Amino acid sequence: MKRETSPANRPLQAAQAALAAEHAAVYGYGVIGARSAPGRAGEAREAYGAHLARRDALTRTVRELGGAPQPSEAAYALPFELRSPADTERLAAEIEDRVAGAYSDLVRSADGRLRREAADALSAAAVRAARWRGVGVAFPGLSERSERARNS
Repeated sequence: MKRETSPANRPLQAAQAALAAEHAAVYGYGVIGARSAPGRAGEAREAYGAHLARRDALTRTVRELGGAPQPSEAAYALPFELRSPADTERLAAEIEDRVAGAYSDLVRSADGRLRREAADALSAAAVRAARWRGVGVAFPGLSERSERARNS
């Protein structure tokens, strides 16, 4: 039997999931920064800094919600091999989609200031994903979830 999460714990769990996504994004952008085309290196550095700042803010948020912030993994498996600058751009877009998905869960479970901050982070991730991909999606943070559900 699956144990239900109490409504009071949902914001903490969603914040922990967003923190995990930010840890992975920081790692991923470290790789992207080392392999991106010179014309996109500045964009990669900017995204890296944005994810560091969000990670640090979420660490504080998790503590405020009464949790112990989830630590970063030593390394993360990349979803595919990076052989070209186009691969690094595709990875950046995928990272942003995953981050957007985590923040969409936080938007749904939080309220007040935390909800606004999560919505801002979701929006920023969607904009970065669109820049890396060259096109946006109708419902950032939700489209990749429906795709995974279809493929499950």
